[in-house]
Amino acid sequence: MESITKNRQTPDALRSMIARAYGPGQVPEGDGFAEELGHGWFNVAYRLRLRDGAQVVLKIAPPPGIEVMTYERGAMDIELASLVLIRERTDVPVPDVHFADASLELCDAPYFFMPFVVGENLGIVADDLDPEAREAYWEQLGALNAGLNAIKGTGFGPLLDPRFDTWRAAFSAMFGDVLADGERRGVDLGYGYDRMRVLLARHADSLDEVTEPRFVEWDLWPSNAMIADGRITCVIDHERAFWGDPLMEAGFCGAELPAFSDAAAFARGWGRGELTATERTRRRLYGLYLVLVMVIETEYRGHTDTKQYDWARRELDGLMAVFDA
Repeated sequence: MESITKNRQTPDALRSMIARAYGPGQVPEGDGFAEELGHGWFNVAYRLRLRDGAQVVLKIAPPPGIEVMTYERGAMDIELASLVLIRERTDVPVPDVHFADASLELCDAPYFFMPFVVGENLGIVADDLDPEAREAYWEQLGALNAGLNAIKGTGFGPLLDPRFDTWRAAFSAMFGDVLADGERRGVDLGYGYDRMRVLLARHADSLDEVTEPRFVEWDLWPSNAMIADGRITCVIDHERAFWGDPLMEAGFCGAELPAFSDAAAFARGWGRGELTATERTRRRLYGLYLVLVMVIETEYRGHTDTKQYDWARRELDGLMAVFDA
């Protein structure tokens, strides 16, 4: 996926980063040691072959001159903190961190190294699987996501700054930030921004039911799951985590946005039954937040075509029709 947030580096810069992380003796000779992993949407990631033949992944944050959406600021710090939490407090499989560097001495942005996970990316191969296999993987995603959501926090809001006492306050701030991002760049939603604010205010009391902050991954799509031998072996990309309501997780999106997920299979794996009326209202608000992000981020990513924008706008139209009904 192409995006101006991808901070590509020269082979010489990559060699310098390898030397700092693994020592000069692991710097590869010749060319062809680096391959960009192209399916990510935000950070650039390289698959690197070290001199001894070991394969690792290097992930680099966006360059400092590129404006990102408010919730994406400090995303690499969020991911590194998330990985520590997940390893210490769950049995969900995630990569180790070999080395992290935020000094900006070798690169103009933070970066970190992790092992290359052998296996297939579920998001890439999902369309080639039979329906039963896809459903089984959605159940596995649900079970793993429940493990992540079992982590309890001390407050609601950003992972590194859980400053809100209530989920209503935290989500309202998140929602407001996304709208402010869109207004700043003049993104056309097809609807007035104030209409979105009124819609949230009208349904905000549904958020008061959430009283305990939980770790919310929010980005556990099939494309962030690695598989081998019929099971998910590793979960990657944790930079969008926050403290909030587990019902906001990506796998539940299909409840109101069927194109996004197999919500029924995910819910079975998670261990959640049918949603109550209040939970359905919250889920619609969370779906609205996601679609607004997907519409607005096209401007921040510098997309050269309107494919994602047009698709997300259609999803927004469908969701707004549900709210109107």
